[in-house]
Amino acid sequence: MEFSGTVLETGTDVSTVKEGDRVIGVSGFNGMAEECIIDHKTLWQIPEGVPLREAATLPVSYVTAILALEHRACTRPGETVLVTAAAGATGLAVIDVATNVLQAKVIAAAGSDEKCRLAMRKGAQSIVNYSQGSLKEAVRKLVGSDGVNVVIDAVGGDVFLEALRSLAWEGRIVVVGFAGGTIASVPANLLLLKNVSAMGLYWGRYKEQNFPIFSRILSSALQYCQQGRIQPHIGAVFKLEESRG
Repeated sequence: MEFSGTVLETGTDVSTVKEGDRVIGVSGFNGMAEECIIDHKTLWQIPEGVPLREAATLPVSYVTAILALEHRACTRPGETVLVTAAAGATGLAVIDVATNVLQAKVIAAAGSDEKCRLAMRKGAQSIVNYSQGSLKEAVRKLVGSDGVNVVIDAVGGDVFLEALRSLAWEGRIVVVGFAGGTIASVPANLLLLKNVSAMGLYWGRYKEQNFPIFSRILSSALQYCQQGRIQPHIGAVFKLEESRG
């Protein structure tokens, strides 16, 4: 869905990029190739000093993280953010952006001690292994009865419901996926009692429905990377021939 590389040639009407430019792009599901043809409108120039590998991590995970935290949840400095599936690509990006760009406090929730340790190394202030007991109770021990201000949830099911119940007054929960395989129903009374908001974020729709916001946020991610404010995590590197089934 995303790639980085160097422009080999351009069409006659293209003026935004030129041969030799380093770019990242969004291509649907056909980016895993030596060469590709892409609409110049879905290319962004990589700033000097940003490696191709780090740049390639930005379009999906970091745009999702920034959209969720800034655009949807309106996260403010000093607020507490709970992120589930914290050791996944999006979870790690949420930790990075929340901590290092927005100056929020992050509680990272994941399903194993190893994943929790990774989240802690990436900047989370606290960790919760939700395979070992109630997420709600673990969060309560960390922040007390007040709860967390923002939840970014990629798991769904019971984890979503416990995270919803962990929200503070006027808290916001943003659904970004269902890695656990179960889609929960939202008890509307919980929204009412604490005046909380439950909202969704579908990354791909922004590219189609509101491209200016999508483009601006991807440009912001590139700028944060160039400034050293974010540190994208690269879990592994493979040769192209290793990616083919």
